[in-house]
Amino acid sequence: MTPVVILGSLAAIASTVSFAPQAIKIIRTRQTKDISLGMYAITVTAFALWCAYGVMLGQWPLIASNSICLLLSGFILVMKLLPCRAKG
Repeated sequence: MTPVVILGSLAAIASTVSFAPQAIKIIRTRQTKDISLGMYAITVTAFALWCAYGVMLGQWPLIASNSICLLLSGFILVMKLLPCRAKG
């Protein structure tokens, strides 16, 4: 593996894993009031654009990592938009 591939792989893993703690916290607490709607709307849009860019270039690492980030950030955005239901 070249240093470029290693660096890209580490960046993809870090980006992907970064959304997991927030998603897990939302699943556990059902609380999203402190999450910025605007920030997650922009983030979801950005990941969708990165996925499209990866598809256009035919670069599966871009597609794979940004698709996972899109799913996780999309989940957080959907949970923010849904009516709040307190955990029972």
